[in-house]
Amino acid sequence: MEPMKKYICIPCGYIYDPAVGDPDEDVEPGTAFVDLPEDWVCPVCGEDKDQFEEVPEQ
Repeated sequence: MEPMKKYICIPCGYIYDPAVGDPDEDVEPGTAFVDLPEDWVCPVCGEDKDQFEEVPEQ
């Protein structure tokens, strides 16, 4: 299985890691970025999902 991609918040640099999820917002580990709720925002700066871009593979 292909690992899920991480996404970075352009304004603040927060990286959403699907392996971790977002426990403060009840987002379970294993939740892909595309499966986040539409109203999910960056937990650091509050920006919408459209301010994130895919982190290139290392």
